[in-house]
Amino acid sequence: MFEFLTTKFEELFYKLRNKGKLSPGDLDAAIREIKLALLEADVNFKVVREFLENTKQKAIGQNILESLSPSQQVIKIVNEEIINILGSSSEISFSGRLPTIFMLAGLQGTGKTTAVVKLANFIKNKYQRKVSVIAADIYRPAATIQLTRLANQFSIEVFFKDNLNPVEISKQGVEYFRKASSDVVVIDTAGRLHIDTEMMEELKNIKKEVIPHQLYLVLDAMTGQEAVNIAGQFNSSVEFDGIILTKMDSDTRGGAALSINHVIKKPIKFISTGEKIDEFEPFHPDRIASRILGMGDVLTLIEKAEKVIDEKKAKEIEQKIMKNQLNFMDFIDQLKSIKKMGSLEKIFSMLPIKNKSKLFSNINLSDAQFDKIVAIINSMTKQEKLEPYIINGSRRKRIAAGSGTTVSDVNRLLKQFEMTQQMLKKISKYGEKGFPLPF
Repeated sequence: MFEFLTTKFEELFYKLRNKGKLSPGDLDAAIREIKLALLEADVNFKVVREFLENTKQKAIGQNILESLSPSQQVIKIVNEEIINILGSSSEISFSGRLPTIFMLAGLQGTGKTTAVVKLANFIKNKYQRKVSVIAADIYRPAATIQLTRLANQFSIEVFFKDNLNPVEISKQGVEYFRKASSDVVVIDTAGRLHIDTEMMEELKNIKKEVIPHQLYLVLDAMTGQEAVNIAGQFNSSVEFDGIILTKMDSDTRGGAALSINHVIKKPIKFISTGEKIDEFEPFHPDRIASRILGMGDVLTLIEKAEKVIDEKKAKEIEQKIMKNQLNFMDFIDQLKSIKKMGSLEKIFSMLPIKNKSKLFSNINLSDAQFDKIVAIINSMTKQEKLEPYIINGSRRKRIAAGSGTTVSDVNRLLKQFEMTQQMLKKISKYGEKGFPLPF
């Protein structure tokens, strides 16, 4: 997510830091680089122009050329302007009259049906509400089957009726779930391959009959400026309240995210960051700006960690680290916990490490590599997991054969584990002395 822009900004800021003080020419060159990066990222031209004007005016107004740390001032200004164009974040709100109705609309292929279940599951878990969904897409083959199958996996009830039009399905579904005491109802409407009058009229009629608390437009982030155009056409026909951007994990440029709020004046409410149902999060402009500038997103990382890490187990691990007693049994437990948080690449992207793109360019963070490590550890005996130092040459050959890997792979893992132990031992000494940890 935003990999292209992150790389460009990291390169620019590295150049600025190495210059010490900046000349007017340095500032102009930096502005030009930012302009090219944003345009290549498919950001709307008007947004780019306004962004650059504001950035330059602030830079001149704050007299950064005379400051002691001009590069930091530039980073601060750019960060503020990115937050500004991304818009403000807003918590999801609920109606005073049950059920609260959320209606989703969008073109085919945007991931709308999956987004319906993602939103329902998010509200169910985050706010502890009874959430149900209505299948009002009667046109796309297997749309109802897909929705029902996904929803059932997360114990979310689905309403659907054969031989009814989408408006009647929506009306009857809302009434059914009102009687069933559902707190929230999410409606999946029909999409089209492109915007047409018939689809818009159907959406208007559903909206008029069920009066949703919020109508969200689902857009594919990978379509860039086209997503902005689609949002404009939708809003002129069926006014919506917010946007759900899907496929953000595949969008390395970020043009849609950086343009849409500024052009359409509608907030991005949620982003879908992967194929899994729980890879769905509220849109926080300040956190996104931090990710774009390569400064990580620690708050989101903490929130993910809190969901999967057992506090008692974490304390036990901490004590073992202090005593230098960490073993492969602990290591595999921690790997599994990390895996629940998402891919290693996503986790590292949230860490506040400078020049991540360069630092991790030669490190394999793929799921396949993760699975290889797990296979090697699972091929060890219990004693080997508890006492890794006993793993000699013959044991390494057996572990490699049992895990379908090579002896080199086993040696590499053992070396990495030894280095990790040494690093953690040093970190624990910092903690004992009361010094801040070096990360």
